[in-house]
Amino acid sequence: MAKVSDLYDVTWEDMRDKMRNWREENYRNSEQIIEVGEELINEHASKLGDDIWIVYEQVMIASLDLCRDDIALSCLQELRRQFPGSHRVKRLTGMRFEAMERYDDALQVYDRILQEDPTNTATRKRKIAIRKAQGRNAEAIRELNEYLEQFVGDQEAWHELTELYINEHDYAKAAFCLEELIMTNPHNHLYCQQFAESSSHIASNPKASAKMKKDNTKYASWAANQINRAYQFAGRSMKENTYSLKAVEDMLETLQITQS
Repeated sequence: MAKVSDLYDVTWEDMRDKMRNWREENYRNSEQIIEVGEELINEHASKLGDDIWIVYEQVMIASLDLCRDDIALSCLQELRRQFPGSHRVKRLTGMRFEAMERYDDALQVYDRILQEDPTNTATRKRKIAIRKAQGRNAEAIRELNEYLEQFVGDQEAWHELTELYINEHDYAKAAFCLEELIMTNPHNHLYCQQFAESSSHIASNPKASAKMKKDNTKYASWAANQINRAYQFAGRSMKENTYSLKAVEDMLETLQITQS
């Protein structure tokens, strides 16, 4: 198989920097990560210094995405040898169990980590991911709420909880979560759009009171205005702005028809 460096005339420094950029951007292009990462590991390990270990981790996670357990296990073994007591490496062990759908084994690994370090947020999130994978949304919601009581500033967790509530059609609680996100990031038009959608669901609910319908229609309209302001703030073109607003405006029009 041809090497990446031969095909694209790149140096090992180029490949190292590319891997770093993909990490920083959280870019999950798993096939490319494995291709570039394996060449770095096999051909240039001595040049990477301590960066070799983060490359091993990156390649391992990519291999889990592609169900390549042979690569995942090889990377994990190297990391275990280098960091035998590391919670981070133990968490990778749990993630491998998750990929193999050995959820009980993964939970045992995560519980042992949390016994030693109850504040390990990444491990707590892995447990919640397992609940979702098993379709146990009620437990995932409960555990996310418990997590957010301690780590209220975790925007990723608030957004995850929003999605879970939307999946359960609990739009009022989803809207509450989005309010928390909007307060910390008021210019994020995606949060505003989701808020508009959650508010419209509440307003169109036949069981909602007249006041609730009125209030949530107002909230949805406010969210549409916020999307417009967010795009203007970011300097986006009117074409992009109009396209992004259309979904919310169509939703508001439908809402007004159903309430008339």
